Amino acid sequence: MNAKNQQSNSQSNRPDPVRLEIFNNLYQFIAEQMGIVLQNTAASVNIKERLDFSCAIFDAHGSLVANAPHIPVHLGSMDASVSSLINDLGDKIKPGDVYLSNNPYNGGTHLPDVTAITPVFSEQDQTIPIFYVASRGHQADLGGITPGSMPPFSSNIQEEGILLDNFLLVERGNFREAAIREILADHIYPARNPEQNIADFQAQIAANNRGVMELLKMVEQYGLETVQAYMQFVQDNAEAAVKKAIATLQDGEFSCEMDNGAKIQVKVTINHEQLRAIIDFTGTSSQQDNNFNAPAAVCKAAILYVFRTLVQDNIPLNAGCLKPLEIIIPKGCMLNPQCPAAVVAGNVETSQNITDCLYAALGVMAASQGTMNNFTFGNDQYQYYETICGGSGAGQNFNGTDAIQTQMTNSRLTDPEILELRFPVLLEEFSIRNASGGNGCNCGGNGVVRKIRFLEKMTAGILSNRRQVKPFGLNVGTSGKTGRNYLKKQDQSIKELGSIATVEMEPGDIFIIETPGGGGYGKN
Repeated sequence: MNAKNQQSNSQSNRPDPVRLEIFNNLYQFIAEQMGIVLQNTAASVNIKERLDFSCAIFDAHGSLVANAPHIPVHLGSMDASVSSLINDLGDKIKPGDVYLSNNPYNGGTHLPDVTAITPVFSEQDQTIPIFYVASRGHQADLGGITPGSMPPFSSNIQEEGILLDNFLLVERGNFREAAIREILADHIYPARNPEQNIADFQAQIAANNRGVMELLKMVEQYGLETVQAYMQFVQDNAEAAVKKAIATLQDGEFSCEMDNGAKIQVKVTINHEQLRAIIDFTGTSSQQDNNFNAPAAVCKAAILYVFRTLVQDNIPLNAGCLKPLEIIIPKGCMLNPQCPAAVVAGNVETSQNITDCLYAALGVMAASQGTMNNFTFGNDQYQYYETICGGSGAGQNFNGTDAIQTQMTNSRLTDPEILELRFPVLLEEFSIRNASGGNGCNCGGNGVVRKIRFLEKMTAGILSNRRQVKPFGLNVGTSGKTGRNYLKKQDQSIKELGSIATVEMEPGDIFIIETPGGGGYGKN
């Protein structure tokens, strides 16, 4: 029997369990195929080697349906970018169009994370999109006051690079190269490598095209009504799975301080009758004059990630996970900043502390390293960015893990051979930082030591946290060790650096980063 004719289940309110599992995997498979295309066609080390990208598919309303297991902070916030496109442009969206967006105040996270969004139209109706596909890639440089577009000391959004607000990159199938080149150049702090930017944008377009093709194949095989119905069913299934997890939780609250003195405060209230939770960030520090402000989309992404990890069932991360949750983020606090606040660290640093706070409030696990240890270096010719692993926190039934990308990041480190081939540096050491995890009945994971020797003059920057405030233990478990940033000069002298720093590297200088360990859990 042809699959198109098997639509009785899609027309009811109850999905067939077997087909639900099939569609769950089909949707995720499409996102994974998009990711493979993006990795294979990208030009930058950041996307091709470090895999700092994410791909996902969305329904006609812009709700996240499924994703590949890429970067959590991307995946939980991309639907805000898609929704902003739909709200801003509506029926102006046409077949063959592709849009670029990174606006932190309109669904984005921080400027280096650029989202390419492609609407999907049925062959029979070219007026209204039936789905959307999107890919988000971290650009190695998009302008700003320092190479790598992760400036440690930015104080407003303009200093962080070029803002793209639903920019029409492809119009009816025509790539608008002259227009995007003009935008990359026409800025007080222009992009340093527009050729690489354009190559990566084209890779994102190719990835989206694969998603469009695969979704239309599904429609051809199963029929549009069935595909759309199961998009809703997989979200309903995720909602039910999160409600099941909520039933096991208790009320809790927690606050944690960051190195700059800012505080994140969260209170979680569980309604066991309705299987709903209220997550309230009232009491969090107000908008900062530094760049640790996190757009609301980042905060929601952290919440989505935490509650998805509490689910034992194998479900895709999607919008259904948020339906049982009421989220309160006071306007004007550092988790809901207003333009033109700087935000580059909010996506990478503050997000880590949000997840730690939520897990602690729920009594699940001690703090992980609480930072992504964002390291950048470059000049007019080279631009490089990486996040560095550390220790994860321990919980009631598990130890933390050594040397792992924790919580909201899931990127790789560049292979040493590729790093040294593409950039004038030498990787002197990359090792586990023994005894840096906290103790308890379960121990926190250890951080790492990473030493990079520079062979040319370059500007280097570190954007980190937990260099002063220790990663906390839970239930009398002890804290993990703080991290440390410092330089070893060619004359063997040592220069200590703070949590954030920008330095001019001379040939022979070594930049050393020791990342934090995770907190321990329970009494030893």
